[in-house]
Amino acid sequence: MREKDLENLSGKDPTPEKEQRREMLLKLLGEGGVGPMRFREIAGFLQVPKAERNELALLLGEMVREDRLFLDEGGHYTAGAGCTVEGEFLATGKGFAFVRPAEGTDIYIPESGTLGAWHKDRVLVKTKPMSAGEQKKSVHREGVVTRILERSTKEVVGRYRHRKDHGVVLPDLLKLDASILVAKEDAMGALSGQKVVVQITDYGKEGGSPKGQVTQILGYGSEPGVDILSIVKSYGLPTEFPEDVLLAAKNAGDCVKPENLRGRLDLRELVTVTIDGEDAKDLDDAITLQEKDGHYLLGVHIADVSHYVKENAALDLEALRRGTSVYLTDRVLPMLPPALSNGICSLNQGEDRLALSCLMELSENGELLSHEIAETVICVDRRMSYRQVNGILTGEDKQAQKTYEEYAPLFFKMAELSEKLRQRRRERGGVDFDFPESKITLDERGRVLLVAPYERNRATKLIEDFMLLANETVAEQFYWLEAPFVYRTHEKPDPEKVRKLNIFIQNFGYNLHLSQDSVHSKELQKLLTKVEGKPEEALISRLTLRSMKQARYTTECVGHFGLASKYYCHFTSPIRRYPDLQIHRIMKEYLHGSLTEERILHYRSILQEVCRQACYTERRAEEAERETEKMKKAEYMQHHLGERFSGVISGVTGWGIYVELPNTIEGMIRMSDLSGDYYRYDEGTQSLIGERTGKKYCLGQPIDIFVAGADKLAKTVDFVPAIS
Repeated sequence: MREKDLENLSGKDPTPEKEQRREMLLKLLGEGGVGPMRFREIAGFLQVPKAERNELALLLGEMVREDRLFLDEGGHYTAGAGCTVEGEFLATGKGFAFVRPAEGTDIYIPESGTLGAWHKDRVLVKTKPMSAGEQKKSVHREGVVTRILERSTKEVVGRYRHRKDHGVVLPDLLKLDASILVAKEDAMGALSGQKVVVQITDYGKEGGSPKGQVTQILGYGSEPGVDILSIVKSYGLPTEFPEDVLLAAKNAGDCVKPENLRGRLDLRELVTVTIDGEDAKDLDDAITLQEKDGHYLLGVHIADVSHYVKENAALDLEALRRGTSVYLTDRVLPMLPPALSNGICSLNQGEDRLALSCLMELSENGELLSHEIAETVICVDRRMSYRQVNGILTGEDKQAQKTYEEYAPLFFKMAELSEKLRQRRRERGGVDFDFPESKITLDERGRVLLVAPYERNRATKLIEDFMLLANETVAEQFYWLEAPFVYRTHEKPDPEKVRKLNIFIQNFGYNLHLSQDSVHSKELQKLLTKVEGKPEEALISRLTLRSMKQARYTTECVGHFGLASKYYCHFTSPIRRYPDLQIHRIMKEYLHGSLTEERILHYRSILQEVCRQACYTERRAEEAERETEKMKKAEYMQHHLGERFSGVISGVTGWGIYVELPNTIEGMIRMSDLSGDYYRYDEGTQSLIGERTGKKYCLGQPIDIFVAGADKLAKTVDFVPAIS
């Protein structure tokens, strides 16, 4: 090839002949043309002589770099501008993966296009152009990872295995499907079978195995607490507080100092109660309720944590890093040291405590008439549990009725107001999910004794209603003040998920009124009201919840769809949530008249990062809590292998069906265990249908099963259908 021709192929000023070739390739490989083709196919189709194929390769490469052509992992060229997207790499443990960008749908990554990315890495992806037909079908975009921007996994928890001259660590997280090589001198003397933490020193470039060094030996998996500690370490959850943080917490003292009462509204004479779980130690909300001229005077009193945790101090920076307290089955990882969370900040019975109070006056119908936010001092008269208060309200706990006889009228008055608030929320369209969560009981060695549903009762709903009202009231006030703030927002559901939900519930005789596949929250609440008490209630409630987007923290007040609320924030839990602590500071500066323009600019400069960190730590905590629960449920079912249970089909996929038992444990019946027929998955009815017999397995269907297997490490439970 002549030197001038090479210049024309790669230069900035292409010749007319070269442009004609480009246009020809775009038509050939674009929509309406032949479609995706490999290099040899293109050369053959265009009858390019072998002597000129290098020229063709250079031209194709240039067009790829210009984003005029897309080259997929299989070597196929496609016309159209694939775009470069940044996102989070989500491994599946099956080779292929997805990348979740900040906006838009997930991008499918085939096994050959991962570039060695690990779960949760930040990556750049080159997406494959989609045809109009693919866009119409709403199929996943496809792409290949072109660059790994940030490795999220610095340490891995796994089981150590000794080899002749080295060791390997098999990761607990099955989405990390590569064994990590550990040199003998880097193993810290670990023994085969022990759980270890290994620091990654080499991620395995060019297909090589990743390498690392052991930094901590956790112990054998059978030792008490090691299983949950492994999850704690896997998710990078902080366990120990730095010395300066512990010292600062200790210096806060264990009682309120007299000088700290100046300028505060003294509410210690009001009858004040806390209502929490029986095991709770971090009590951050208390309630008072009075009647005056037929109106309710409701006080929601929240621990004034910001008095002790000052901005940018060691305590504050550690709280921001942690973001939230994490509640696992056998331990709590608090956001603040216990000296604060269980001590001076906790609204303990009989102790004077500093609070930030939302004092509300409501009409006899539960309508908010006025409110005041004030710095206060309170003293809790009684520390009550949900069980005790519910027993009093239902009449089921005679002992509690007798012990707390003088407080019973207060609890009934609270329940009366709670129902009025709940009714008002229903009328505006607030979605009230009411299905059981799991309560897992362990023995002193951390072994599972019982898994059972933990259902909301009248007392839990009562506190929930009061906290929601306080959160809405605070958010609305600071919205209209146009102050910098952290809101809790919840956007409208994805139209496609709503459409699928509507198709499914029609199998039960229900229907949602949609407007261009959009739904009002009131429609969802009507649906949940209709299914209340029906066999399909839990199933439809969960599917409705899954159709919604996740709530998040933002600096913009865009409303909360699920609550049908225009204004919402998290104000009521500053001991265990950083956003609550952050807005307490803003609120107090406003009350003191010190929210100057300079301070406003300061808050506007930091709140975006506060929201980002709060969302990240919240998701991390939720995942760790969910994984711990799944692991303990699998452990529990290991003791029930071969036993028969009755359940309900809670999920249907192309590879099998999920069944949920009354104790909240979910397991899977694999397609291969549905013997006697070949089953196909019908997306419209979300069911499996036998090709020969016509037998159907569909969501909500009762089914008897035998427990076939349980894998504690994989956190899975396997069922097989019981033949009648």
